[in-house]
Amino acid sequence: MAKVEIYTSPFCGYCHRAKQLLRQKGIDFAEIDVMMDGDKKQEMIARAKGGRTVPQIFIDQKHIGGCDDLYALDQQGGLDPLLARS
Repeated sequence: MAKVEIYTSPFCGYCHRAKQLLRQKGIDFAEIDVMMDGDKKQEMIARAKGGRTVPQIFIDQKHIGGCDDLYALDQQGGLDPLLARS
């Protein structure tokens, strides 16, 4: 199974939607809350090549983008193959 990491903040509706899609697919993920942790936020920005909004989603170290990007990837049929990788 792929390693999924998602940078979030507690009051972000897009974060909740992204996590909901991953849960519907039965995917475990590591959630990294950046709201009160400036170091984690800087880590996210660096990994996301300047992306400052949450969520920022990574699958096997590959930057997927935000919630809309995750849903678009799913609609295009590209999400399930990424998640199925071992």
